[in-house]
Order: sequence, then C-alpha cells, then structure tokens
Amino acid sequence: MKRQSISFTAPNNEWLNAPIEYLEYSSKSELINDLIRQARNQQKQIDWVRLKLERAEQNGFTNDSKEKILAKSKSLLNGKL
Repeated sequence: MKRQSISFTAPNNEWLNAPIEYLEYSSKSELINDLIRQARNQQKQIDWVRLKLERAEQNGFTNDSKEKILAKSKSLLNGKL
C-alpha cells in the first residue's frame, strides 16, 4: 500500500473525524479508501449510462442530445415533467 500525506481544511477534517469517533471506521485511511471506492463505483455507473446514451444516439433511438436526455431524466426523477 502506498503511503501519502495530505492536508484537509478544518471543516473537512471535522467531517472526516465524525465517523471515526462513532466507530464506523477505525482510521481516516480506511474512511478515505472507502470514499474513493464509492466514487470509483459511481464513476463506473456514470460511464455505463453515458455509453448507453451514446449508443442510443448513434443508432437513431433518439434525436435528442445527451444533455436534453439527462435534463429530462432529472426532471422525471424530481417528479416534474
């Protein structure tokens, strides 16, 4: 495992300390690694959706742009149309 030193702003440091104080994590390293793992998984999902949108656009499924499809999806998720 690589070892690195990083600095945090006071609010971020307090936020990172809370789960450790409540024994959800044993160290900041464990917490940071979990946050990075979650971000990587989220990025995989985003990449998958982006790929599906690009394939749909290329196959003539829709003439809408990725931005328009995303805006419509967000509005549907928020209960608006």
